[in-house]
Amino acid sequence: MHEKPYRSVVKTISWRALGTLDTMVISFIVTGSMGMAAAIGSIELVTKMVLYYFHERAWSKTSFGIEKSQPEYQI
Repeated sequence: MHEKPYRSVVKTISWRALGTLDTMVISFIVTGSMGMAAAIGSIELVTKMVLYYFHERAWSKTSFGIEKSQPEYQI
């Protein structure tokens, strides 16, 4: 199995959208400021998308935890 880089990009965007929403909610609860929550969410959105993309690409290059399927022989 080989994943194309664009698959990693789409997964990165969808995961970060969810993660950023979570960060903004937590930031708002902690700070009580929607402006501060948006600022924190915006910063982490960019940095974590970049980090996740490279993390995902690194994992796609390793076979750790992947088994090759055995061909089925019919009798």
